[in-house]
Amino acid sequence: MRKSIQIVLCAALLSGALLLPQGCGSSEQKEPARQDTKAGASSESESDAGDSLSSDNAADTLDRPVQDSASDGSSGAPGLACPSVNGALRVEGTQLVDQNGSPVQLRGVSTHGLAWFPDYVNEACFQQLHEDWQANVIRLAMYTAEYGGYCTGGDREALKKLIDDGVTFAGKQDMYAVIDWHVLSDANPNLYLEDAKAFFDEMAGKYANSVHVLYEICNEPNGTTTWSEVKSYAEQVIPVIRARDEDAVILVGTPNWSQYVDQAAADPIASYENIMYTLHFYAATHTDDLRARLAGAVESGLPVFVSEYGICDAGGSGPIDQYQADLWIETLDKYGISYIAWNLSNKEETSAMLQSSCGKTSGFAQENLSESGSWVYQMLKDHI
Repeated sequence: MRKSIQIVLCAALLSGALLLPQGCGSSEQKEPARQDTKAGASSESESDAGDSLSSDNAADTLDRPVQDSASDGSSGAPGLACPSVNGALRVEGTQLVDQNGSPVQLRGVSTHGLAWFPDYVNEACFQQLHEDWQANVIRLAMYTAEYGGYCTGGDREALKKLIDDGVTFAGKQDMYAVIDWHVLSDANPNLYLEDAKAFFDEMAGKYANSVHVLYEICNEPNGTTTWSEVKSYAEQVIPVIRARDEDAVILVGTPNWSQYVDQAAADPIASYENIMYTLHFYAATHTDDLRARLAGAVESGLPVFVSEYGICDAGGSGPIDQYQADLWIETLDKYGISYIAWNLSNKEETSAMLQSSCGKTSGFAQENLSESGSWVYQMLKDHI
């Protein structure tokens, strides 16, 4: 059987502190066993990124959110779901729930392409995202195509090492981790089906007993790719994962850059449990119509996970719309849907969390954040 994790109460009992239902332990305690472009039906390709970033260990970091003091030494907020407390996740109806069946909402940040921005995969960065930003999930975005992609000449061993490091650092910081097979310019996930099966066979074999790992098997099917093609792909990749990891949560992309969740709702994958379907939005482009499509799909019974969003336009480099972003978060919270912001990098685009002038890979100060980064940081804090 797959992962089960015990909630260790000893420290709380010794100190007299109560362990709240979704409180996270301190980082010392835990180790669980683009420019993306998609406006309507058209897309621009991802531009190549520059050299790896250099580290800067500057000491001035973002002010930590004010939290109620707790005698158990908790560094995460009481309402923040985390692996050490909530354990392995599963899907009940439309809701992501924890090991006890209590609703869980994951909120966090996605890396940019691991091949282009590898240096953000470091434990100090993940610790800041968890403890200061109050993120409880990190998405590890590994492009399948594009320059340096896993299936287009990239260094496969180096990419898998970055995923391994990311999963390890997330576990140590009591965060969930999404392993993202980042289909984009390849459009149809069936193009590299055999590579995907081999990759997820390896990943699921490695992380079958890790309670904090989720698998995202096709980021954004697009172009002329239909839901029937995506479903066919998923029904070949999912059993590969299930042969190794019988109940991990698996995220399946939907057509048109993961917008057509209504098509998945009309013909869902019926043979497997713990499946969720992804919707992606960019607030300055996708507004009422896509929110209505999301609501309709969820209300019809489809479990949805927003594995990528931005508060700018769908091109990733256009204007920001905080009003629409706020409406999106209100809608997602209403339905208890998890959401992950794109992207952790200093790329010169408005979707990047960091200013392009920022050379740090951890220890970010307020002035290092872009407008998108500042909004995401404050929004995550306000949810605690």
